Amino acid sequence: NVQGAAAVARAAADAGVPVIHLSTDYVFSGEGDRAHAENDPTEPRTVYGRTKLEGELAVAAANPRHLIFRTAWVYSPFGRNFVKTMLSLGETRDRIAVVADQWGNPTCALDITDAVLHVAERLRSDAGFDHFGVYHLAGTGHASWSSFARAIFAQAQALGRRHVDVEDIATAQYPTKAPRPLNSRLDTRKFSSVFGWSAPGWEQSMSAVVRGLLQS
Repeated sequence: NVQGAAAVARAAADAGVPVIHLSTDYVFSGEGDRAHAENDPTEPRTVYGRTKLEGELAVAAANPRHLIFRTAWVYSPFGRNFVKTMLSLGETRDRIAVVADQWGNPTCALDITDAVLHVAERLRSDAGFDHFGVYHLAGTGHASWSSFARAIFAQAQALGRRHVDVEDIATAQYPTKAPRPLNSRLDTRKFSSVFGWSAPGWEQSMSAVVRGLLQS
């Protein structure tokens, strides 16, 4: 998270090109009840969050032409992630307990890809671009993990899968080795203003991924 990121940023600087680096909501404490802005104080509570913040600083130091995109709650049709886990559990369970007091922006990795390609084209075509720095890049709208799960199961049921009930539980009822932030919401207005791009509503992107997984 630190040395590798710094090496990429230095290589880009040596080549005379900007660097785009992905970071995380874990650089924040997870406290508060509003979406985090880019200039909010960082206070990571985990090793992952601390090393990602150190990576941000290393990238910025290695290449002044840097774009650091913090994102959160990432899922996709590939690999292991929340959407695929819920669909798998829903095949055998009638009721699933999901944390209801953690909030964030469900973010599709395909939307992150679209955003990065959009930004790369802007950098390619705008030689005078000078809005380097930190941005938040996440799905539009926010949800709790339990409301995210309900939306996944509703979409799956609409496609012929079995009904699954979601039980709201508190974070304290689902202990993990590394604490997850209660508030992962990210304010993405700066990204939208500078680059003229916003992610689709998270429900739209989630529905597309669920359809692709269940109809493939």
